[in-house]
Amino acid sequence: MINGEILENNRLKGDYFLVRFHAPEICAKARAGQFVHVRINDHGDRILRRPFSIHDCAGETLSLVYKVVGHGTKELSELAPGAVCDLLGPLGVGFSDPAPGMTPVLVAGGYGAAATYLLTKQVPQRGLFLLGARSESDVLLTEKYEKAGYEVRVATNDGSMGYHGFVTGLVEQLLAEKPDGKFFFYGCGPHPMLMALAKLLRAHHQPGELSIDHLMCCGIGACFACVVKVKADTPTGWTYARACADGPVFNLDSVYVE
Repeated sequence: MINGEILENNRLKGDYFLVRFHAPEICAKARAGQFVHVRINDHGDRILRRPFSIHDCAGETLSLVYKVVGHGTKELSELAPGAVCDLLGPLGVGFSDPAPGMTPVLVAGGYGAAATYLLTKQVPQRGLFLLGARSESDVLLTEKYEKAGYEVRVATNDGSMGYHGFVTGLVEQLLAEKPDGKFFFYGCGPHPMLMALAKLLRAHHQPGELSIDHLMCCGIGACFACVVKVKADTPTGWTYARACADGPVFNLDSVYVE
């Protein structure tokens, strides 16, 4: 646990915010796909920490992207530079690097885009960033991916920007354009999107990893409150794994899809 001083805490758009902490200890170890567990100091009535995917690490500065959805994130959005939060991290299993010669394809839903950005620094190969969102107002961070050298494609449910439909439609388009392409897929987003992505990629025999986020309590694997199903040699064909400690990143082949 470290005390992270807030350097910036600004609105990106709508209810989405970007907060930067001075957290050299976390930045020295962080990998894409890992997360930090944040406690707002001086708010003792909030028993549980809030988990946030690591968006970026630049030198000693840790960046998180979050959306105001409840009391905890509302309180976080109101903190000014100089405020200090108790940070626990980096936690969890992060994304691995693709094999040489493979093109990384980052597939994100909503502010799942925050969790895959660090891959643009971690992975030497340039690739594609496919983003799905409900509407144009939920499209985030595309300019940062473009500056990182990634080809950006956007899908919106309402057709207000880019492809009209789900992000899996963009994946199908890519596989149809380049049936012999050597891709490695990274996914992060809402659970239904990830399950649909898993089914699609398996049908096309594509490798990859998925960040399966889940509601968390302890964040360190002790409470078993954030379990997800993974494939196993059991009568049911699955067993439970802890999203915080065994994940949140799981190999595509290990994910149990109902």
